[in-house]
Amino acid sequence: MKILLAGGGTTGHINPALAIAGYIKEKEPDTQILFIGNKDGMEQTLVKKAGFDIESIVISGFKRNFKPQSLVHNVKTVSRMFTSSAKAKKLIAQFNPDICIGTGGYVSGPVVRTAANMGIPCIIHEQNAFPGITTKMLSKKVKKVMLAIEDAKKHLESGVDYVVTGNPIREEILRVDKEQARKELGLDDRPVVLSFGGSLGARCINESMAGLVARSAKDQKFQHIHAYGQQGTWFPELVKEKGVNIDEYDNLSVRQYIDNMPQCLAACDLVVCRAGAITLSEIQAKGKPAVLIPSPYVAENHQYHNAMALVNKKAASIIEEKDLTEEKLIKAVDDMAADKELLKEYSQNAQSMAITNASERIYNIVKEIVK
Repeated sequence: MKILLAGGGTTGHINPALAIAGYIKEKEPDTQILFIGNKDGMEQTLVKKAGFDIESIVISGFKRNFKPQSLVHNVKTVSRMFTSSAKAKKLIAQFNPDICIGTGGYVSGPVVRTAANMGIPCIIHEQNAFPGITTKMLSKKVKKVMLAIEDAKKHLESGVDYVVTGNPIREEILRVDKEQARKELGLDDRPVVLSFGGSLGARCINESMAGLVARSAKDQKFQHIHAYGQQGTWFPELVKEKGVNIDEYDNLSVRQYIDNMPQCLAACDLVVCRAGAITLSEIQAKGKPAVLIPSPYVAENHQYHNAMALVNKKAASIIEEKDLTEEKLIKAVDDMAADKELLKEYSQNAQSMAITNASERIYNIVKEIVK
């Protein structure tokens, strides 16, 4: 079996593709897998690190304003749409795949569209509760649209062939249990709050979280794991301005990046984070109550829709960034952490939404279509 995968731009599009590729390779080691990614995208590093081959096209999205530099960018984007399709056609013809799988991002559009026009069966996977432009554009050209949650269907045109598969979840996330993780991390019985704003960090989360981290140091009420991200290196100094040197308190674990997320997620009692699709799927899989602060800066405000899918099921609470303050965040965390029955209810509701065999479901669809 020969499989072509197209997805990139963010880890939210790349990691599902890698999870699908890894699962298929595990089931059928002789499968040939090729990725097509954007030339300067982070997929170039992540796909090669995972041991898969990748070819490149050059593609970009449109800027949604009328600034002179944006207009110049958009002219280049139009040109790239033609050149990327031509390059994609050449790469697809050389590889001659049995199926093409798109997982979103700008690169997915020209690759999947070209493959479909060449008569190659195509499927796409949508991670978010509100499908992106690429998914909507391709939905009528592909054999099947695979959705993370049922709610996404209402945003697609009628007649689209869809199936709910969930989002592929890393096996290491599923394997670690709470007791094991707490022991490995040296944590005691006090509640554990896990907070982060993504690999780059989120200024609003860091600014609001500084007060809670400082208070946790002083009253020892919570154990706190916080990642401030690449752009939040000022965070420890902000906490110090509030009278706390984070290195002096053993109930605080503050660092730039969480590189042991499976253990931290398993160990925690409450999560404070953005509302990226893959992160939420992992939270659901582990049954973790959450305070969600969706980013308003993403396309079509899809993080808000992701968050509301959980909020409507009483599996999480939400604070929109425009309403976020240090006081509101501290109150939200305190109110939830203090109510054990509420935590239990949120945990059960989150876990009831989880789909932990998404990779297997997607593999079965691939096999059915290729057959």
